[in-house]
Amino acid sequence: MPDTKQEDTKQENTKQENTKQENTKQEDMKRGGSKGDNKPAEKDLLRLSAEMLYADEIAALIKEDKDPVPDGWQMSPRQVFTFIVGGKAGTASISPKYIGHNRLVEVAIATLLTDRALLLIGEPGTAKSWLSENLAAAIFGDSTKIIQGTAGTSEEQIRYSWNYAMLLAEGPSDRALIKSPVMTAMETGGIARIEEISRCQSEVQDALISILSEKTIAITELAREVSARRGFSIIATANTRDKGVNDMSAALKRRFNIIILPTPSTLETEISIVRKRVAEISSNYRLAAQLPTNEAVEKVVTIFRELRAGQTLDAKQKIKPPSGVVSTAEAISLLTGAMALAGSFGDGRINDRDLAAGLQGAVVKDDEKDQVVWNEYLENIMKKRGIKWQPLYKACREIDS
Repeated sequence: MPDTKQEDTKQENTKQENTKQENTKQEDMKRGGSKGDNKPAEKDLLRLSAEMLYADEIAALIKEDKDPVPDGWQMSPRQVFTFIVGGKAGTASISPKYIGHNRLVEVAIATLLTDRALLLIGEPGTAKSWLSENLAAAIFGDSTKIIQGTAGTSEEQIRYSWNYAMLLAEGPSDRALIKSPVMTAMETGGIARIEEISRCQSEVQDALISILSEKTIAITELAREVSARRGFSIIATANTRDKGVNDMSAALKRRFNIIILPTPSTLETEISIVRKRVAEISSNYRLAAQLPTNEAVEKVVTIFRELRAGQTLDAKQKIKPPSGVVSTAEAISLLTGAMALAGSFGDGRINDRDLAAGLQGAVVKDDEKDQVVWNEYLENIMKKRGIKWQPLYKACREIDS
């Protein structure tokens, strides 16, 4: 007779092993992949999409949502607003994604409830793409349906294209069809994003007119059309510095609700934005340095605001502006670069030499003109600012010499 006790023990061990393997598999999935596949774990990705980065916040907002949720949305407009500007969802804290004019955020969210698409316009570094991504993540849970507008963007990238090898082999078919991000968003009731729309050629921009008007894409080769489900919309961005590259037609503009995102209104607001993003980026890239001090951030933001405005903060002295924008985004990049320098070649603390190295590259884009502007700023403004600014002035002068 078989040993019943031994058989029971064997079955129990097998059960425990299966449970252990299942738990391991679930943990691997949470980290972004299992040992047997080639998907990198989330912790190894350089950049996570907004819906992945803030997954816990989105889940908390959905759980605590008490307001009506529009068709195709995963949370109510009020919860989307909280996700963007920050607040609370029950006991969970929601970090601000956009620091600026809250009313503009409300208008942007309300626009996506209507038949009009949303166009965010602003100077470089005014968080157009960041706001677009986070709106799509909060509303639909997927911000990855993106078309990057360039001079080479084609109409097929807006509508659809074909796998030509399969097309030649079996003719037009659903298998040979390559759907654009816009078509995919239409089918799923999601949000498609078009970055730098004014960089696209006019015929590419015009392809959007019928899509935004009729909410359909005709596939003539298959004698059918794709109609948008509820929730579908488009968020586009445009750079004011690209004005005149490919001006949008009046017909296309009428299909958008246009929101102009201003540069940060005060020094304190811009400092807050810069500190937040530097902390997030340095954490993601695991920079081996301390975060910049309040004084370092204030100096960089002050320099950028004055060069951008063409005058000192107290408006008492005019300044020649450089050819570039010296945006908030570049201030963030400068400080993360300074952290990389300090962590790799210093003692892990940002000093004035680290800041000076970044300032030179951020301001001087056109060698001759911008170098004159920078030299005048150093001599006429920074040098005369007092003892607190002297180490940075000397470090900048060392770079020039």
